[in-house]
Amino acid sequence: MLTDTKLDADELQHIANDLRDNWHTGRQVDFEEAIVFHESLPASKQFAPVLESADRPLLQPRAGVPLLEDQIDLLRYLQEEGGADLLPTTIDSYTRDNQYEKAEEGLAASRNGDTDELNGFPAVNHGVEDCRRLIRALDAPIEVRHGTPDARLLAMVTLAGGFQSFEGGPISYNIPYTKRHDLATTIEHWQFVDRLCGAYTERGVTINREPFGPLTGTLVPPCIAIAVMLVEGQLAATQGVRSITLGYGQVGNVVQDVAALRALRKLGEEFLPDSVTVTTVFHEWMGGFPPDEARANGVISLGGATAAVAKPDKVITKSPQEFQGVPTKEANASGLRTTRQLIDMMIEQDIDLNGIAEERELIERATRALMDAIYEAGDGDVAQGVIEAFDSGAMDVPFAPSDAAAGAVLPARDDDGRVRIFEFADLALPDDIKETHKARLGERARTEGRDQSFRMVADDVDAISDGKLIGRPSGKQGGASDAD
Repeated sequence: MLTDTKLDADELQHIANDLRDNWHTGRQVDFEEAIVFHESLPASKQFAPVLESADRPLLQPRAGVPLLEDQIDLLRYLQEEGGADLLPTTIDSYTRDNQYEKAEEGLAASRNGDTDELNGFPAVNHGVEDCRRLIRALDAPIEVRHGTPDARLLAMVTLAGGFQSFEGGPISYNIPYTKRHDLATTIEHWQFVDRLCGAYTERGVTINREPFGPLTGTLVPPCIAIAVMLVEGQLAATQGVRSITLGYGQVGNVVQDVAALRALRKLGEEFLPDSVTVTTVFHEWMGGFPPDEARANGVISLGGATAAVAKPDKVITKSPQEFQGVPTKEANASGLRTTRQLIDMMIEQDIDLNGIAEERELIERATRALMDAIYEAGDGDVAQGVIEAFDSGAMDVPFAPSDAAAGAVLPARDDDGRVRIFEFADLALPDDIKETHKARLGERARTEGRDQSFRMVADDVDAISDGKLIGRPSGKQGGASDAD
């Protein structure tokens, strides 16, 4: 039975040897030689120290193209013209599904044509030396961002290639991303990834791990997102990871987002071992964007303003071209500059928003209830507990495609635009918290003159792309609620 226990060195080596045969570049990986390469990197390229020593929120975009030289040019542009503090390498979709043959075909077509035939950088196909060329060419630390349920070979190649931060986790890269992977299998796969990161860390090369906080990116209640972060953080810590960046995706109500980020940091420091350095990352709005770039800049600006008040360690930025898909490098840089402008104007202001303390307490109580249910389900073992909790519905994620989640929980916004739970299903929350959510959704229903129903949920999903926060019926306006 799968448990939250540390893989031993022999098991780690055995799995790595098997993975080398999945694609020929896996045979390029030499752990001892990789340690030497990491030790040669200057301090400016060491991800964890740069992030953990920052005195303001660092900015990082998303970006990935197929060809090595194009990826170098793109990241250099985002650093020089966008002011990115940390750089990404977003991996292509074929690699995310471990379809390295198809990624190779797309890479060849991109080399021989005028257009990119992949939607990201196929790091496994490029191999260790190309990854190192990328690391050498840029002046800032670079993170692997992907979406891969089975990221074991990707981790082997990219960590050997000099990357020092690796995004994702067994829940956050399963539940929102895939239908066919069971949770026990992805936890087992990510135990290898985390143990590999721990092995580097034990040799003096600290690898930062960043669970994916936004999950499905659609009205995720903060308590659910934070509970997933705590579980993935604990699983990583067991395997020897000592630098963990817990993520959270913007929901749009400033009070709730600030409260959630503060709760995330507090609970992370409480639930993770003292040996772990906890940092936080705030993802700007992950849902649908307005098609108009001016309105999209408004959404980005709200994210920047929220970050200025909440002060996370890192912000993942968006571009004003989110609606149309992959942005141009110019638009991507524009989103970075917009966010930086808002943060720099606001961060030294003493901004006091009513309701943050109350909202934070509600989030923390709900998160603790979910964690208690996970521990109880696993008799203290977080790996087994989270599997059982998702299986019973005690833990759930809204709008999840995965068969491992019930997907029965439904969120909707209250009269302030804070995300509440409309349908709890079997989610393990106490009755008084449920009553609070129901009461605040009731306030909205009275404002709008309609019953609480799934129509509210559907209206809220599209609201920001339609240019507003709350999906109210036409002609209805909200006001301040008692929650303020």
